[in-house]
Amino acid sequence: MSSVLTDLCRYPIVQAPMAGGVSCPQLVAAVAEAGGLGFLAAGYKTADGMYNEIKQLRGLTGRPFGVNLFMPQPVLADPSAVEVYRHQLSGEAAWYETPLGDPDSVGDDGYDAKLAILLEDPVPAVSFTFGCPTRDTLDAFAAVGTYTVVTVTTPEEAQAAQWAGADAVCVQGTEAGGHQSTHRDDPQADGTGIGLLSLVAQVRETVQVPIIASGGLMRGSQIAAVLAAGAEAAQLGTAFLVCPESGANLLHKQALTNPLFGRTALTRAFSGRPARGLVNRFMREHGPYAPAAYPQVHCLTAGLRKAAAKAGDAQGMALWAGQGHRLARELPAGRLVRLLAEELDAARAAVNAGSTQ
Repeated sequence: MSSVLTDLCRYPIVQAPMAGGVSCPQLVAAVAEAGGLGFLAAGYKTADGMYNEIKQLRGLTGRPFGVNLFMPQPVLADPSAVEVYRHQLSGEAAWYETPLGDPDSVGDDGYDAKLAILLEDPVPAVSFTFGCPTRDTLDAFAAVGTYTVVTVTTPEEAQAAQWAGADAVCVQGTEAGGHQSTHRDDPQADGTGIGLLSLVAQVRETVQVPIIASGGLMRGSQIAAVLAAGAEAAQLGTAFLVCPESGANLLHKQALTNPLFGRTALTRAFSGRPARGLVNRFMREHGPYAPAAYPQVHCLTAGLRKAAAKAGDAQGMALWAGQGHRLARELPAGRLVRLLAEELDAARAAVNAGSTQ
């Protein structure tokens, strides 16, 4: 790892920021204490909510950690398409006895307020999703000693992040669970994402900044593979989702290894932006008709998803998961970090042994 990453974590293992309460302070602290780099997810939280979680996390660990921010999104949605989808979801609202959300309630996720807090009271690392900050923003973080990471899905996005002054890029392959962090949401590009190993190799030949690889990684041997391909660390989300410290709903945790949910797919059904999750009834029925409208669709379905969880109905929830979900291990987060590190060492030793024969 680069010297800066080595200062942030003992092992080249990063716990992905999973919004919606999954990446809570308890999970991040457990990962950090075990030698990984944990990230709080500030997306969908208020600036005050983010700050309170940072204070709570600092009370749990003195180890470095990161905070992830959502970039503000341009308003590109077709209001008529959103209205058509609203009508389609009326049956869901009746079934779960809950009103649909207001698609016009979208904002910038408190981006500027969160920036102000993180610059006034710096944290060790900050990452960005759904776009790249301005050079002025990245320079401001550099001035206060914060390590910056921009999530990218193409070599071109990685190059833009390097030009803007990011310290590192998190390269997200199409295997990743949750939202695809494309910098521009283009419906014409749906289904054209690049697999992680190919993407890491392409980005490695495009930029000079360190690469953190993300997408479907569940075992130490896979971490060894992306490091060999040119990454300096690996980011895992789904692998940590089932840990007892994770804030994920129990139904979500159980679904990852439930044979009823055998595969994942990319869908706009829940948020209006491509995101990978376990295929369930809601995805099958509404995915083909969901418009490219983020975060308008996210606002529309928020109440439905909460009502489904309250009713114990996983078929109506957004069950975000990467392609490796069936490999999930229900272990304490600290134990999982150490096991992944052991598997990584074993994989490297096997390769070295083979090369000397």
